[in-house]
Amino acid sequence: MSRETFEYAVLRVVPRVERGEVLNAGVLVYCRQFDYLGSRVHLDADRLRALDPTADPEAIRRALQAAADVCAADPAAGAAGREALGSRFRWLTAPRSTVVQPGPVHTGLTEDPDAEADRLLHLLVLPVEG
Repeated sequence: MSRETFEYAVLRVVPRVERGEVLNAGVLVYCRQFDYLGSRVHLDADRLRALDPTADPEAIRRALQAAADVCAADPAAGAAGREALGSRFRWLTAPRSTVVQPGPVHTGLTEDPDAEADRLLHLLVLPVEG
């Protein structure tokens, strides 16, 4: 199998924008050559409470799921979910000032973008086991 270029971004939770503190809570992975757009999300409620005890984890989970729904072209995602894969990735990674924000877009090479999404979730989002 050939290695192809892919792009990814981390979904960050910024519970209090004025403080600038972030919690990684998901990844978006796009690979045009494999016709792939996928996401993985995970919100660690304990870490969220450490940043902001007043944050609403359920509302944030819904926002993260909305991004995942756009990736999956879920009918509930509305017009954004009906766009082409590349357009959806660009829409999801456009800068915004909300509680869930995309980080910068990075690139890499992969033979399996779905496995890459799993790897990035473990590397960049899930708590480090020690």
